[in-house]
Parts: sequence; structure tokens; C-alpha cells
Amino acid sequence: MPYRPPEETVRFHEIQHIRQAWVWILIAFIAALCWYFFIVQIGSGEPVGTNPAPDWVVLIIWIVFGIIFPLWFLGMRLEYIVTDTEFAFRFFPMHLRWRTVAFAGIAAAEAVTYHPIREFGGWGIRFGWRGGMAYNVGGDRGVRITKSNGKKILFGSQQSEELERALQSGMTRVQKNEP
Repeated sequence: MPYRPPEETVRFHEIQHIRQAWVWILIAFIAALCWYFFIVQIGSGEPVGTNPAPDWVVLIIWIVFGIIFPLWFLGMRLEYIVTDTEFAFRFFPMHLRWRTVAFAGIAAAEAVTYHPIREFGGWGIRFGWRGGMAYNVGGDRGVRITKSNGKKILFGSQQSEELERALQSGMTRVQKNEP
């Protein structure tokens, strides 16, 4: 379901994609290997290896890892929208619907530099043992939100200072009951 606030209420909007070269090299290698096995075994009819997989297994692996897997990563994006009343985010295609956090439910928002591997075990939708939860696709900058219930969520951002300002502004407006 698309998140469509009135355009005049959007205070911040960011879309991020996976840009790490090593990720794309790994995906391309896996896809190329699947295409090779598909072309050789299905296309030319020659079994691959000393103990070849049945054709139907090669076909399924080719469809999943040669086509769907690369397209999944090509379509993957992390999006943020800050409006007058809330912060909305989604990590598409894992989140088909937008997740929202009302400013009244945010106790603090701070731009931070973090260590993705040490604090969260990497990138993506992560559950860290010390840092709470994280949504990130790359880099080491983001905004850590502390919700009113004490839960912490880190949102990786290429524009962390701007995101922090937009969130702080929204939290201030809600505290002062301004539109």
C-alpha cells in the first residue's frame, strides 16, 4: 500500500539502494553460475559435473538464483518520509506497507556514526544485541530514535543530519501542538 501524504506536509524524503560493489559482484557471480549451468545442461543437453542434478532442479535453481534473486536486490530500497505528524519508513520488498512512528511516540532522535558489523552484524533489517534494531543498506551514518517506551531503532541514512533536523522539528511541533 503506497504512503501518500499531501505533498505540502512532506518535510523530508530519502530513498536508498544497495550500492556496495562486493554485494553486486557476489550477486552477479551467483547469477552467472546459475545461467551457465542452465545453458549447458538444459540448453545443450549436456549434464554438468560427475553427479549432475536433474533438469528440474537446475531449472528451479536458475529461476530462483539466476532471475528472482538478482531482481529482488535490484528492487530493494530503504525509504523514509517525514511529514508534519509522523515518520514513515519501509524496506521494500520486505515491507510492502509503510511503517509509521508518530512524533508523540519519539522521545529522542540523534544523528550518529555507528559500526554496522560490530553493533548489528551487518546491513539490512538487523537486531543488535546492544544497539536495538537497525534498518540500513550501507554506510555508517544514521539517526538513532529512542521511542517513548525506551526501544531504540537506528535508521541508516546518507543524509543523517537532515533526517535528524526533520525529526527534531516534527517532535518540537507536536510538543508545542503546532500544525
